[in-house]
Amino acid sequence: MTNTDKIPFLDLIAPHTELEEELVSVFKDALRTGGFVGGPAVEKFEQDFAAFSGARHCVGVASGTDALRFALMAAGIGDGDIVITVPNTFIATTEAISQTGARPVFVDIDEATYNMDPAQLEAYLAGECYRDEKSNCWRDRKLGRRVAAVVPVHLYGQVADMDAIQEIADRFRLMVIEDACQAHGAEYFSKKEDRWKKAGSMGVAAAFSFYPGKNLGACGEGGAVTTNDAAVAQKIRMLRDHGQAKKYFHDVEGYNGRLDAIQAGILQIKLKRLPSWNQARRAAAQRYAELFDNANLGWLAGQEPAWSRSVYHLYVIRVQNREALMKQMADANIGTGIHYPVPLHLQNAYMSLGYKAGDFPVAEAVSSEVLSLPMYPQLLAEQQERVVDAILRFAPEPVITVQAEKASYAAVAD
Repeated sequence: MTNTDKIPFLDLIAPHTELEEELVSVFKDALRTGGFVGGPAVEKFEQDFAAFSGARHCVGVASGTDALRFALMAAGIGDGDIVITVPNTFIATTEAISQTGARPVFVDIDEATYNMDPAQLEAYLAGECYRDEKSNCWRDRKLGRRVAAVVPVHLYGQVADMDAIQEIADRFRLMVIEDACQAHGAEYFSKKEDRWKKAGSMGVAAAFSFYPGKNLGACGEGGAVTTNDAAVAQKIRMLRDHGQAKKYFHDVEGYNGRLDAIQAGILQIKLKRLPSWNQARRAAAQRYAELFDNANLGWLAGQEPAWSRSVYHLYVIRVQNREALMKQMADANIGTGIHYPVPLHLQNAYMSLGYKAGDFPVAEAVSSEVLSLPMYPQLLAEQQERVVDAILRFAPEPVITVQAEKASYAAVAD
């Protein structure tokens, strides 16, 4: 490798080249057996991914969006309900809410983690909602709708503060559905239970995406729901397959949202490597942290708390004059990305919700400054040195804040 070689933002070629023979064998098996949709390959992956995620059940579906939509529907979310989430996430989070007939309501994020701020969640519920004694639920004062659920997004591979969110949800009689689409294998230390818990094992249900760029990615589309509730799992199995309890007997109107057997087989092979891939991401994050620390830039926001073991789906910095830095990085043959430039409450698709600029100041500030750096298991130390060197040439002063691994886990558990 030379100093002029391209450093991609994401490398989807290296892992597939490494696993090519095994991956091709999945396709050959499907050709020889005629098993293309559902069947043993999907069932085996579901069993293993449930175990990996610390959940009792897993249901494979066609995408992460399907996973979240079906999880909400199976939990009883529907027309007229309100579901609370954050504005700094991919639109699939709110599409899944809207497509159940529910209405998304946003709360702001914690500037230290970029995840849902429990204090803002409580402020909305305590200040803008009231308890309906007749129906024994909480309703939004302005809209009159039942507040039914909260969807914390485990953004960039880091789990939201689930103890705090669950405590508030219990108090206000809300269901918690995890958006874990970026957090395969991420962990959270629950002080309440005095143990580490996996993303996907803490809410009523959790949604995962297997889009190719995820930590666990298919060679196409795919998703899954994990849950500890057998009834929820069974409802999702029907929803993904046209509402069928058995072939041609439709208990409900459903969807065509099944996971392909070939994709399940590919995911099964990759799942065996996921722990080591995640550890490689964490090691790369630590290298970035050390490189930035050595430059004396300081750490002002976006830190990994002691209760989190992030899997670094993305490694994100915040920088002023982001577009100029992106251009300089591109000139240095280094790929970067933005996740996400416009918060959802300001997107044209959600103008009808009535939000305006200034409603969620932390999310708005973050969205204008975040920049994602190269991050993948095969990222080399010398590549990271080039990345940081290019940033320092642009911004030698401490104007950068970084989501990085700084916490000591000894404070909570080994």
